Amino acid sequence: MKREKEELVNIRPLTEPDLETVWHLKFKAPDQSYRKWNAPYFYEHEIPLAAFKKRYLQEESIPQKLYGIEIEGDIKGTVSYYWENERMRWLECGIIIYDSRFWSGGIGTKALNLWIDVLFTHIDIPRIGLTTWSGNERMMRCAEKCGFVLEGRLRKVRYYQGKYYDSMRYGMLREEWRSLPRNNDKIF
Repeated sequence: MKREKEELVNIRPLTEPDLETVWHLKFKAPDQSYRKWNAPYFYEHEIPLAAFKKRYLQEESIPQKLYGIEIEGDIKGTVSYYWENERMRWLECGIIIYDSRFWSGGIGTKALNLWIDVLFTHIDIPRIGLTTWSGNERMMRCAEKCGFVLEGRLRKVRYYQGKYYDSMRYGMLREEWRSLPRNNDKIF
């Protein structure tokens, strides 16, 4: 069953109508479980749809900083990147699957692998980072399955619901990515 689900996963640049879907998933969908895992110590306020679209439609970067994760043809999440420090060429990536019915089945690993390939193919950088927190064990497993190496653990710097958690900093070098076994997945 898991293998079949993974084969139905694709990532692609988002169109303007897709951005409305993502905005709805992010702020209005009944299933908001992702908020418990996606850096819950930073509360994210809802922004108007027009401002959300403007943020991503103005991007001229190659690739766009936000792609959709398609599962069986429907957008259910996003992969993204941001510059921790663009001058130093320090890039970080992330992934969110908004619909919790698609968690823990290999879909995130497949989508993140596709995204890493896009980033290393289109951006001349030696390393991709991924930061999560010790409370998100699924994300840590996903990063490790994709080939990320735990490079740092900042102890007790994330405070959430009365408890301290660690910030987990992962990284992958271009040469490590090249040495991983490849499949011939179609990205677009």
